[in-house]
Amino acid sequence: MGKLDILAKEYMRQPVVFADVFNQFLYHGRQVIEPARLTELDTAEIAVPYGTDHASVPEQRYRDTVKMLMAMTDGTVAYCILAVENEGKINYAMPVKDGLYDFLQLSHQVTSAAKLHRQSETKDYVPSSDEFLSGFWKSDRLLPVVTVVIYFGAEEWDGPLSLKEMYTDCDKEILKYVADYHINLIAPNALTDHEIDAFQTNLREIMRYIKYSKDKQKLNEVVNSENRFKSVERGAMEIMNAATNSNMKFDEGEERVNVCVAIQGMMEDSKAEGIIEGKIEGSILTCKELGHSQEDAKNYVMTKYNKSVHEAEELIKLYWK
Repeated sequence: MGKLDILAKEYMRQPVVFADVFNQFLYHGRQVIEPARLTELDTAEIAVPYGTDHASVPEQRYRDTVKMLMAMTDGTVAYCILAVENEGKINYAMPVKDGLYDFLQLSHQVTSAAKLHRQSETKDYVPSSDEFLSGFWKSDRLLPVVTVVIYFGAEEWDGPLSLKEMYTDCDKEILKYVADYHINLIAPNALTDHEIDAFQTNLREIMRYIKYSKDKQKLNEVVNSENRFKSVERGAMEIMNAATNSNMKFDEGEERVNVCVAIQGMMEDSKAEGIIEGKIEGSILTCKELGHSQEDAKNYVMTKYNKSVHEAEELIKLYWK
């Protein structure tokens, strides 16, 4: 698991952030889902394929974040399962991955219902032979599962959004009857600024920063014109850095960070590194002009600029022209 995956998973576990994702995606920013009504679920999806007990082999997969939502609907309590999958790179098999997770969750509900029926001591209801064999009674119902994929890449998502996009060329009459599954995707480049504004947490700044990370002028304009970038929580900053390969600087114990100041520090460091790089290049060329060997130049760079053997060798390859 990469650094971005770890950071995103930890960030998304926060109920307020998790709720923000679904309020933006499902309700376009309306605050319908309350963080307090979310209950964390085990992310291990376990399902036993149908068959006899002796023939069944458990399957296990791990999701990023899964929570149960208890919502009030017309005075009654309704439940559903919400899940988030974090992607730092484009996953060209995402519809299969997501579909598998969702159906494993549903299958787990079926096996749980069967287990509950077997353990139940009540005799108020006698199942039919069909109900008994399937383990799932006619009156049983499943909790719906909604999964949202959050892509933290700056590139445009060009992967498939549905299973049908992944199938090979086939008779259209046949394709009408094949299974399909459509992923719910949040991708920075696919969001308008208005849609990004629907986020209430620092997901707003994360999405905005990633969206404009390849346009330095626009990014600088956005960061300096929006007050919310002056106070961004540390976890969000770490995701921005990891997602865009930035090197924004902030103090170790700092819980909230001014992105404008952090970018300025990054630029100053970059400028300083550029000056040192220029000095190294000059030193290597001087060694060559004076008739020294590449080994002599390498040792000089290691001693003068505190570089490792590997770093010095790479610099010699780059500048020994």
